[in-house]
Amino acid sequence: MCVTNGGTRVRVLAACALVTMGGWCAYAQAQQGTERQAMIDAREARAHEPLITKTFFLKHAARQNDLNDTQTALRNVFPWVKVYGTAGQNAITVLATADDMQGVEKLLSELDRPQKVYRLTYSVSDVENGKKTGTQHYSLVVAAGSRAILKEGKRIPMVTGAAGDNGAQNSQVQYIDVGVNIDASIEGEGLKTKVELTGVADEKSSIGVADPVIQQTMLENFSILTMGKSIVLGSLEVPGTPHHQEFEVTTELLGQ
Repeated sequence: MCVTNGGTRVRVLAACALVTMGGWCAYAQAQQGTERQAMIDAREARAHEPLITKTFFLKHAARQNDLNDTQTALRNVFPWVKVYGTAGQNAITVLATADDMQGVEKLLSELDRPQKVYRLTYSVSDVENGKKTGTQHYSLVVAAGSRAILKEGKRIPMVTGAAGDNGAQNSQVQYIDVGVNIDASIEGEGLKTKVELTGVADEKSSIGVADPVIQQTMLENFSILTMGKSIVLGSLEVPGTPHHQEFEVTTELLGQ
Protein backbone atom coordinates (compact mmCIF):
# COMPACT_ATOMS: atom_id res chain seq x y z
CA MET A 1 0.00 0.00 0.00
CA CYS A 2 1.29 3.48 -0.88
CA VAL A 3 0.85 6.35 1.63
CA THR A 4 1.34 10.05 0.77
CA ASN A 5 2.08 12.92 3.08
CA GLY A 6 2.50 16.59 2.15
CA GLY A 7 5.24 17.46 -0.35
CA THR A 8 6.32 13.84 -0.78
CA ARG A 9 3.06 13.01 -2.57
CA VAL A 10 4.49 13.20 -6.12
CA ARG A 11 7.58 11.16 -5.30
CA VAL A 12 5.56 8.52 -3.49
CA LEU A 13 3.06 8.23 -6.36
CA ALA A 14 5.93 7.80 -8.83
CA ALA A 15 7.46 5.14 -6.61
CA CYS A 16 4.09 3.39 -6.35
CA ALA A 17 3.79 3.41 -10.15
CA LEU A 18 7.27 1.92 -10.51
CA VAL A 19 6.48 -0.76 -7.95
CA THR A 20 3.19 -1.59 -9.67
CA MET A 21 4.80 -1.67 -13.13
CA GLY A 22 7.67 -3.75 -11.88
CA GLY A 23 5.26 -6.22 -10.33
CA TRP A 24 3.28 -6.48 -13.55
CA CYS A 25 6.44 -7.00 -15.64
CA ALA A 26 7.60 -9.71 -13.25
CA TYR A 27 4.19 -11.40 -13.50
CA ALA A 28 4.20 -11.21 -17.32
CA GLN A 29 7.72 -12.66 -17.51
CA ALA A 30 6.77 -15.46 -15.12
CA GLN A 31 3.65 -16.20 -17.20
CA GLN A 32 5.66 -16.33 -20.43
CA GLY A 33 8.18 -18.60 -18.77
CA THR A 34 5.40 -20.92 -17.64
CA GLU A 35 3.87 -21.08 -21.13
CA ARG A 36 7.27 -21.66 -22.71
CA GLN A 37 8.03 -24.47 -20.29
CA ALA A 38 4.63 -26.02 -20.99
CA MET A 39 5.40 -26.06 -24.71
CA ILE A 40 8.79 -27.63 -24.08
CA ASP A 41 7.24 -30.30 -21.84
CA ALA A 42 4.57 -31.06 -24.44
CA ARG A 43 7.19 -31.31 -27.17
CA GLU A 44 9.30 -33.69 -25.10
CA ALA A 45 6.24 -35.81 -24.34
CA ARG A 46 5.44 -36.06 -28.07
CA ALA A 47 9.03 -37.03 -28.81
CA HIS A 48 8.38 -40.40 -27.21
CA GLU A 49 5.11 -41.05 -29.08
CA PRO A 50 5.12 -43.00 -32.36
CA LEU A 51 4.80 -40.88 -35.51
CA ILE A 52 2.57 -41.64 -38.45
CA THR A 53 2.57 -40.26 -41.99
CA LYS A 54 -0.52 -39.34 -43.95
CA THR A 55 -1.08 -37.57 -47.26
CA PHE A 56 -4.10 -35.35 -47.83
CA PHE A 57 -5.26 -34.39 -51.32
CA LEU A 58 -6.94 -30.99 -51.38
CA LYS A 59 -10.14 -31.07 -53.42
CA HIS A 60 -10.72 -27.36 -53.76
CA ALA A 61 -7.23 -25.85 -54.09
CA ALA A 62 -7.49 -24.26 -57.52
CA ARG A 63 -4.29 -22.19 -57.30
CA GLN A 64 -0.77 -22.50 -55.96
CA ASN A 65 -1.58 -19.87 -53.33
CA ASP A 66 -4.40 -22.04 -51.96
CA LEU A 67 -1.95 -24.86 -51.26
CA ASN A 68 0.63 -22.46 -49.80
CA ASP A 69 -1.92 -20.80 -47.51
CA THR A 70 -3.11 -24.18 -46.22
CA GLN A 71 0.46 -25.26 -45.45
CA THR A 72 1.11 -21.99 -43.63
CA ALA A 73 -2.01 -22.42 -41.50
CA LEU A 74 -1.00 -25.96 -40.52
CA ARG A 75 2.54 -24.91 -39.60
CA ASN A 76 1.31 -21.99 -37.51
CA VAL A 77 -1.26 -24.04 -35.58
CA PHE A 78 0.96 -27.13 -35.24
CA PRO A 79 4.56 -25.80 -35.24
CA TRP A 80 5.96 -29.14 -34.02
CA VAL A 81 4.36 -31.12 -36.88
CA LYS A 82 6.21 -31.78 -40.16
CA VAL A 83 4.26 -30.55 -43.19
CA TYR A 84 5.29 -31.06 -46.83
CA GLY A 85 3.41 -29.86 -49.92
CA THR A 86 3.31 -31.31 -53.45
CA ALA A 87 1.99 -28.64 -55.79
CA GLY A 88 1.59 -30.91 -58.81
CA GLN A 89 -0.96 -33.06 -56.99
CA ASN A 90 -2.48 -30.50 -54.61
CA ALA A 91 -1.29 -32.75 -51.82
CA ILE A 92 -0.01 -32.18 -48.29
CA THR A 93 1.95 -34.86 -46.44
CA VAL A 94 1.97 -34.67 -42.65
CA LEU A 95 4.26 -36.43 -40.14
CA ALA A 96 2.74 -36.29 -36.66
CA THR A 97 1.50 -38.25 -33.67
CA ALA A 98 -1.95 -39.84 -33.77
CA ASP A 99 -3.44 -37.12 -31.55
CA ASP A 100 -1.94 -34.30 -33.62
CA MET A 101 -3.06 -36.01 -36.83
CA GLN A 102 -6.67 -35.77 -35.66
CA GLY A 103 -6.24 -32.03 -35.16
CA VAL A 104 -4.65 -31.70 -38.61
CA GLU A 105 -7.55 -33.56 -40.22
CA LYS A 106 -10.09 -31.31 -38.49
CA LEU A 107 -8.31 -28.13 -39.56
CA LEU A 108 -7.99 -29.34 -43.16
CA SER A 109 -11.70 -30.14 -43.31
CA GLU A 110 -12.40 -26.54 -42.30
CA LEU A 111 -9.93 -25.01 -44.76
CA ASP A 112 -10.44 -27.17 -47.86
CA ARG A 113 -13.88 -25.96 -48.89
CA PRO A 114 -15.42 -25.13 -52.28
CA GLN A 115 -14.66 -21.60 -53.43
CA LYS A 116 -17.41 -19.14 -54.20
CA VAL A 117 -17.87 -18.49 -57.92
CA TYR A 118 -19.54 -15.37 -59.27
CA ARG A 119 -20.90 -14.24 -62.63
CA LEU A 120 -20.22 -10.55 -63.23
CA THR A 121 -22.29 -8.80 -65.89
CA TYR A 122 -20.97 -5.40 -66.90
CA SER A 123 -23.27 -3.02 -68.76
CA VAL A 124 -22.06 -0.01 -70.74
CA SER A 125 -24.95 2.28 -71.65
CA ASP A 126 -25.20 5.36 -73.84
CA VAL A 127 -27.48 7.90 -72.14
CA GLU A 128 -29.02 10.97 -73.77
CA ASN A 129 -31.25 13.41 -71.89
CA GLY A 130 -31.65 10.93 -69.07
CA LYS A 131 -32.72 8.02 -71.31
CA LYS A 132 -30.65 4.99 -72.33
CA THR A 133 -30.28 4.84 -76.10
CA GLY A 134 -28.21 1.66 -76.23
CA THR A 135 -26.59 -0.85 -73.88
CA GLN A 136 -23.90 -3.46 -74.33
CA HIS A 137 -23.48 -6.34 -71.86
CA TYR A 138 -20.32 -8.29 -71.08
CA SER A 139 -20.25 -11.28 -68.72
CA LEU A 140 -17.39 -13.17 -67.11
CA VAL A 141 -17.05 -15.72 -64.32
CA VAL A 142 -14.67 -15.08 -61.42
CA ALA A 143 -13.82 -17.31 -58.44
CA ALA A 144 -13.28 -15.75 -55.02
CA GLY A 145 -9.69 -14.60 -54.65
CA SER A 146 -9.12 -14.78 -58.42
CA ARG A 147 -8.97 -12.51 -61.44
CA ALA A 148 -10.63 -12.61 -64.86
CA ILE A 149 -9.93 -10.60 -68.01
CA LEU A 150 -12.23 -10.07 -70.99
CA LYS A 151 -11.07 -8.54 -74.27
CA GLU A 152 -13.11 -7.88 -77.37
CA GLY A 153 -12.14 -5.79 -80.38
CA LYS A 154 -9.61 -5.44 -83.19
CA ARG A 155 -5.90 -4.92 -83.66
CA ILE A 156 -5.03 -1.77 -85.58
CA PRO A 157 -1.62 -1.51 -87.32
CA MET A 158 0.43 1.63 -86.78
CA VAL A 159 3.70 2.47 -88.54
CA THR A 160 6.27 3.41 -85.90
CA GLY A 161 9.36 3.79 -88.08
CA ALA A 162 11.34 2.60 -91.04
CA ALA A 163 14.67 0.88 -91.45
CA GLY A 164 16.57 -0.49 -94.41
CA ASP A 165 19.87 -1.20 -96.13
CA ASN A 166 21.13 -0.35 -99.63
CA GLY A 167 18.32 2.05 -100.32
CA ALA A 168 15.54 -0.41 -99.44
CA GLN A 169 13.29 0.53 -96.57
CA ASN A 170 11.08 -1.69 -94.43
CA SER A 171 8.32 -0.23 -92.34
CA GLN A 172 8.18 -1.05 -88.64
CA VAL A 173 4.59 -1.78 -87.63
CA GLN A 174 3.11 -2.00 -84.15
CA TYR A 175 -0.40 -3.31 -83.53
CA ILE A 176 -2.71 -1.56 -81.07
CA ASP A 177 -5.67 -3.32 -79.44
CA VAL A 178 -8.92 -1.36 -79.67
CA GLY A 179 -12.30 -2.37 -78.30
CA VAL A 180 -13.38 -3.45 -74.82
CA ASN A 181 -11.02 -4.55 -72.06
CA ILE A 182 -12.48 -5.58 -68.67
CA ASP A 183 -10.26 -6.65 -65.77
CA ALA A 184 -12.08 -7.90 -62.64
CA SER A 185 -10.74 -9.41 -59.41
CA ILE A 186 -12.49 -10.46 -56.18
CA GLU A 187 -10.87 -10.36 -52.76
CA GLY A 188 -13.10 -11.17 -49.81
CA GLU A 189 -16.29 -9.13 -50.26
CA GLY A 190 -14.63 -6.55 -52.50
CA LEU A 191 -14.70 -6.26 -56.29
CA LYS A 192 -11.95 -4.39 -58.13
CA THR A 193 -12.84 -3.40 -61.68
CA LYS A 194 -11.02 -1.80 -64.57
CA VAL A 195 -13.01 -1.08 -67.74
CA GLU A 196 -11.25 0.36 -70.79
CA LEU A 197 -12.97 1.30 -74.05
CA THR A 198 -10.85 2.29 -77.03
CA GLY A 199 -11.60 2.99 -80.67
CA VAL A 200 -10.41 4.78 -83.78
CA ALA A 201 -11.57 8.40 -83.94
CA ASP A 202 -12.81 10.08 -87.12
CA GLU A 203 -10.23 12.85 -86.86
CA LYS A 204 -6.81 12.48 -88.47
CA SER A 205 -3.45 12.66 -86.78
CA SER A 206 -1.45 15.86 -87.19
CA ILE A 207 1.80 13.88 -87.13
CA GLY A 208 1.26 11.38 -89.90
CA VAL A 209 -1.63 11.12 -92.37
CA ALA A 210 -1.77 7.34 -92.02
CA ASP A 211 -1.56 7.35 -88.24
CA PRO A 212 -4.93 6.73 -86.51
CA VAL A 213 -6.15 8.75 -83.54
CA ILE A 214 -7.21 6.47 -80.69
CA GLN A 215 -10.01 7.61 -78.40
CA GLN A 216 -10.07 6.08 -74.93
CA THR A 217 -12.43 5.81 -71.97
CA MET A 218 -11.21 4.14 -68.77
CA LEU A 219 -12.80 3.49 -65.38
CA GLU A 220 -11.18 1.98 -62.29
CA ASN A 221 -13.41 1.22 -59.32
CA PHE A 222 -13.58 -0.69 -56.04
CA SER A 223 -17.02 -1.77 -54.84
CA ILE A 224 -18.66 -4.19 -52.41
CA LEU A 225 -20.20 -7.35 -53.84
CA THR A 226 -23.99 -7.07 -53.86
CA MET A 227 -25.93 -10.09 -55.12
CA GLY A 228 -28.59 -9.62 -57.76
CA LYS A 229 -28.56 -5.83 -57.73
CA SER A 230 -27.15 -3.56 -60.41
CA ILE A 231 -24.57 -1.09 -59.09
CA VAL A 232 -23.52 2.02 -61.01
CA LEU A 233 -19.71 2.13 -61.03
CA GLY A 234 -19.51 5.53 -62.68
CA SER A 235 -20.54 7.70 -65.62
CA LEU A 236 -18.69 9.85 -68.12
CA GLU A 237 -19.90 12.78 -70.18
CA VAL A 238 -19.01 12.87 -73.85
CA PRO A 239 -17.51 16.37 -74.51
CA GLY A 240 -19.48 18.56 -76.88
CA THR A 241 -22.58 16.32 -76.92
CA PRO A 242 -25.62 15.69 -74.69
CA HIS A 243 -24.50 12.08 -74.34
CA HIS A 244 -22.78 10.33 -71.50
CA GLN A 245 -21.80 6.73 -70.80
CA GLU A 246 -22.84 4.83 -67.71
CA PHE A 247 -21.05 1.77 -66.30
CA GLU A 248 -22.90 -0.80 -64.19
CA VAL A 249 -22.18 -4.27 -62.78
CA THR A 250 -24.54 -7.00 -61.59
CA THR A 251 -23.20 -9.86 -59.45
CA GLU A 252 -24.66 -13.35 -59.27
CA LEU A 253 -23.46 -16.17 -57.01
CA LEU A 254 -23.12 -19.35 -59.05
CA GLY A 255 -21.91 -21.79 -56.41
CA GLN A 256 -19.56 -22.53 -53.53
